[in-house]
Amino acid sequence: MQAYLDFEKPIADLESKIEELRHLSSEGEVNIADEVAKLHDKVERLLNQTYGKLTPWQKAQVARHQNRPHALSYIRELFDDYTPLSGDRAFAEDSAIVGGLARFRGRSVGVIGNEKGDGTDGRVRHNFGMARPEGYRKAQRLMSLADRFRLPLITLIDTPGAYPGIDAEARGQAEAIARSIETCISLKVPFVTVIIGEGGSGGAIALAVADRVLMLEHAIYSVISPEGCASILWRDAERAADAAAALRLTAQDLFKLGIIDAIVPEPLGGAHREPKAAMAVVGQAIEDALSELTGMPGAELRLKRRQKFLGMGEKGLG
Repeated sequence: MQAYLDFEKPIADLESKIEELRHLSSEGEVNIADEVAKLHDKVERLLNQTYGKLTPWQKAQVARHQNRPHALSYIRELFDDYTPLSGDRAFAEDSAIVGGLARFRGRSVGVIGNEKGDGTDGRVRHNFGMARPEGYRKAQRLMSLADRFRLPLITLIDTPGAYPGIDAEARGQAEAIARSIETCISLKVPFVTVIIGEGGSGGAIALAVADRVLMLEHAIYSVISPEGCASILWRDAERAADAAAALRLTAQDLFKLGIIDAIVPEPLGGAHREPKAAMAVVGQAIEDALSELTGMPGAELRLKRRQKFLGMGEKGLG
């Protein structure tokens, strides 16, 4: 069932009318095809108008939409022969980060992603995509495994941030994130990241220091959540919309600033309206990126990746 965001109320009203007319048509002899077609045209125009001028805060809401496909959805749709690997070989398994070995369009690859989970039980099981240190240590293990066997690495980013609990801090959350970034930098295999939803803080960058950083059109990527930023700057989480605008967290802003390498277009109305179409476009974007990187010497990949991230910030905010 489609869930609507606050700013989508006019769209929800029109689509509700379409469903009512379809229900009437199925019960009687009245032909209402023309009226339904007109309403569909109105919905499309309204979607174009609405999604053509989303504010940064509205994009944050879209990036968090409950029906938006998550990492495991992409893995099931785009990868064959996926073999999940678990545990950090030191403390525990962390379901907020999933990953393993798979085949992507004929290539053997390593794949890792932040998984938020679906439904209440799924979200609790995956801790809403917020990993503890053991999750990042598992990611390091999988990255190193891909590097050892010369497998291209693909990561799918969708997390509000690393888990901020006392137990995570006690087990070395900051160190685990730093080591993950170090591992990303050191890889000698092609490495592609896609920000598919919410890219929050160190929890995202720990898996995203890649040769090619792709970002979905309505995803967000930021050092802190808009609510967290508003609470710190203005002591008022209700000013999240102001914070979202100040953070420059949209794909369009980040592309201009050189933080990401490409924007992946979403279906009209966002990836949550047509998940399969959105995932197909992401699959092609990954294929294109891997094709550019395949054949480059490992030492060159590592050097260029390092230079790329050390050079960030040179473009002004303009």
